[in-house]
Amino acid sequence: MSSRRAAGNDRSTWGGTVPTINDVARAAGVSASTVSYVLSGRRPISAETRARVQAAIAELGFHPHAGARALASSKTNVIALVAPLRVDVNVPVIMQFATAVVTAARAHNHDVLLLTKDEGTAGLERVAHSTMVDALIVMDLERDDVRIPALRRLKQPSVMIGLPADHAGLACVDLDFGAAAKLALTHLAGLGHERIGLVGPSPAVYRRQTTYADRFLTGFLEASAELNLRTLSHPCEPGAAGARECLADLDTDLPGVTALVVHNEEALRPLLDLLQASGRRVPEDISVVAVCPRDVATAMPVKLTSIDIPAHDVGTLAVETVMRLLDGRRVEYTRLLAPELVERDSCREISPTHR
Repeated sequence: MSSRRAAGNDRSTWGGTVPTINDVARAAGVSASTVSYVLSGRRPISAETRARVQAAIAELGFHPHAGARALASSKTNVIALVAPLRVDVNVPVIMQFATAVVTAARAHNHDVLLLTKDEGTAGLERVAHSTMVDALIVMDLERDDVRIPALRRLKQPSVMIGLPADHAGLACVDLDFGAAAKLALTHLAGLGHERIGLVGPSPAVYRRQTTYADRFLTGFLEASAELNLRTLSHPCEPGAAGARECLADLDTDLPGVTALVVHNEEALRPLLDLLQASGRRVPEDISVVAVCPRDVATAMPVKLTSIDIPAHDVGTLAVETVMRLLDGRRVEYTRLLAPELVERDSCREISPTHR
């Protein structure tokens, strides 16, 4: 096949022009319709023929026109990702999920169309009814999310990163936040801590009943009762002022607190600064377990013991679930990843006297 081309030619051209499907057909010794079937997968093609066509495509540097491919196959090879972009979300963490989705989608020869959550149900229906996408991945689910009925009506399959109350028949993937809270408290209780405060997300996150926050708080309260701990949970507004108010309330309402579980990435640095300014050392005077991405935990002045937010694993799993749905394969409709705690420098065992 290579003998048909000059040795120094650019691989993206065929005889000086952009290669077409007919060029691929001639090079592979098949009809143009066979090439089309190999690209679309709409008809079974023998392994030998498929290999010849794929070799010709690689040799010529042929790239099928996305619009024509969509018309031919009734597929767009595009996934919609619905992500939250608000003032009370940590955008760098959201982008870790988005990067994982895009990377996994490209491995399956799919592109990603980004939608923002504020488009609501109308945004979902707009891209679905205009056949812009093959499937949807939806983030930032609320307990009684108003988008759930719309997702059930769409012909395209959807996967949710989150776990709403009514998720029957809908694929959901996420970290097991309830188990994460129990893991954090179990770790601290094992070190002798009995008075533990939870620094939670902002009040707006709780008001929306965002599922990850609700599930973590429920797990925290259940584990506190099971372990016979004295605990207090408090939402924390973003910024230094919010962290100062949260810490002051915890000190007032839970005197003698010896450990904090921080489920709020943006509060971590202000809290550590406030503790240092008040003369409380981490971990000598107070222990801290963070629930955050690993790079956030290790970038703090004290490397924090943390439960990782596995954005890469969750995003990749969401795409893999989409692909299984598109292929008509069976899926596990609720997949919650088990949390892992990594010990670093922010927790220590305390003596009975300190307790």
